[in-house]
Amino acid sequence: MQAGSDFTLAATSAEPATPAGPRAAALRPLGLSFTGSGSEYFRIWIVNALLTIVTLGIYSAWAKVRTLQYFYRNTRLDGASFDYHGKPSAILKGRAIVFGLVLAFQFASTFSPFLALAMLLVLLAVFPLLLVRSLRFRMANSSYRGLRFGFTGGDAEAYRVFVLWPLAAVATLGLLGPVAHQRFKRYQHNHTRFGTAPFGFHAGAGDFYRAYLRAFGVVLAATLVMAVAGFVMAPGIGNFGAAALLGFGIAGFYLGMLAVSPYLMARLQNVVWSHTTLAPHAFRSEVSAARMVFIFVTNLIAIALTLGLFLPFARVRATRYRLQCVTMLAAGPLDSFVAGEAQQVGALGDAAVDWYDIDIAL
Repeated sequence: MQAGSDFTLAATSAEPATPAGPRAAALRPLGLSFTGSGSEYFRIWIVNALLTIVTLGIYSAWAKVRTLQYFYRNTRLDGASFDYHGKPSAILKGRAIVFGLVLAFQFASTFSPFLALAMLLVLLAVFPLLLVRSLRFRMANSSYRGLRFGFTGGDAEAYRVFVLWPLAAVATLGLLGPVAHQRFKRYQHNHTRFGTAPFGFHAGAGDFYRAYLRAFGVVLAATLVMAVAGFVMAPGIGNFGAAALLGFGIAGFYLGMLAVSPYLMARLQNVVWSHTTLAPHAFRSEVSAARMVFIFVTNLIAIALTLGLFLPFARVRATRYRLQCVTMLAAGPLDSFVAGEAQQVGALGDAAVDWYDIDIAL
């Protein structure tokens, strides 16, 4: 399970990282599933939206908890569901801190660029600390069969992941972007545990570069196809041939950009989860990029036609597909594994966990 992002599962169709040794031959596939419906979530969504408007945004923290609980409790693995235990007050506190920092930055920028630069440095210094605590909060408040997850990432590495690598990506005009993404997922997964069992992450930067290059290829192909179509039609348009060629090329670029988000999401989910392990267990993700693009485009059309009312149905539809494409390759009975982890946690006295009572809504 992920933290980032709202139960976000994110992955290439590379072979999954499977446990070594004779037990690998006996892996038992356990599929994830989502049992919620669009109509159920619509009722939660519309009430959340109305109360958030009435309370000038304050209720949004409670809305997030209700939403997370709905999606967690309808996500099932091996006959059991996940759960979320976070408190709205922690989310509200985190948002208030971020709002205060942004407001201070805006205030400083109106007086002096030097003061604004100083505030920016303060934000860069504080933000990684908030992100780490948010990850710890999310994992500590997520559970499966009553056993909590945890996040043990340190602050020093967080600065490299959340500051240095993103700055390097910007400085290289995006060339190091896939490396920055790979470092973040490695930090996130390698420091996440279920009970005392650690997750592991085995994807390299090359896996991320392949996913991003394929996404770039989608944009380039769409642009070229539309440009060729404009070139073919240009002779029949007279003096407007060049304009038609340019217009079709631009249209192809925007069509490619429209498709690239779900395409990249599918590729990255496969990369991330097919290279993730949990102690002796492995995972496999087989999201079809074409199917993901189809779901995204049809959802977008339905949202536009219903003036936004299809949004909750679209989210459920996309979540259901992405989850059903993920399989846990269990190295043994999962109930025995969970029971063993619960006993180990009890023996270590881990109930006195530091909850880090803050969540900035990753």
